[in-house]
Amino acid sequence: MKTAVVVDSHSSITPEEAGRLGIFLLPAPFLIDGVNYYENENITREKFFELLTSGASVSTYQPTPDSIMEIWDKVLLSYDELLYMPISSGLSGSCSTSMLLAEQDKYEGRVYVVDNGRISTPMHCTVLDALEMIEAGHNAAHVKSVLEKYRDEEVIYLAVDTLEYLKKGGRITPAAAAVGSILKIKPILQLTTGILAPYRNARGMVKAKAMMIEQIRTDLNTRFSDWYKNNAFYLMTATSADPHTTADWIRQVKEAFPGIPVLSDYLSLGVCCHTGPGALGIGVSVKPV
Repeated sequence: MKTAVVVDSHSSITPEEAGRLGIFLLPAPFLIDGVNYYENENITREKFFELLTSGASVSTYQPTPDSIMEIWDKVLLSYDELLYMPISSGLSGSCSTSMLLAEQDKYEGRVYVVDNGRISTPMHCTVLDALEMIEAGHNAAHVKSVLEKYRDEEVIYLAVDTLEYLKKGGRITPAAAAVGSILKIKPILQLTTGILAPYRNARGMVKAKAMMIEQIRTDLNTRFSDWYKNNAFYLMTATSADPHTTADWIRQVKEAFPGIPVLSDYLSLGVCCHTGPGALGIGVSVKPV
């Protein structure tokens, strides 16, 4: 059986990385002042942040059923079956839409939609896990079952540089945003199984980074201790910051966890709509065993 992997760009996987891995990438759509854009296709990352920070109205929406089926049909011309990994059902209706599409007769036994609660770099890790299992000879049905079995075994902490975009998204009130800005509060969000929720607040980004690193150290020695002992996990960073700030954050994480490889991505534009620029994240995802 030839098994393909199809993932959307909420995974933070770039077209260049997709080509290197031999997978297929569906660009996530979004609206800026009423104009349709597609990630990695008709807008650069720099232009996106220029528009976002200038006050443009930015929102995300699901890929259309036609666009999903178009890429499936194209892939199935060369492959026996495919695994499709959309954004987590906890964050979008895209997953449930895809599952309904996969029930059509022409996709039965050929398209397997994975909902393991991932987005951004944890979703990137899922793709790497899937490819490893496919390389070992497992079929799509087996890979889907394993990935969904391990859906809760990941966490990411994300500190945002500004409260403005959380306010726009309705996650905090305008009054709380105003007070937080005056006090230089940097909220730390926790992303688990597709749910983005407040975790802690820090007075300034320096303290926020230290708190996140310490929490990951605690998680590795408690919740993820078995995988930690067996080196069966990914240590991740993800950011919406500029290249210099991003490089400094990766350096800080590597120094805090010497000898551990760090998988680093930029946050997808769909996530950046809510975090704004300057967000820094760190997380853990376990490897299926």
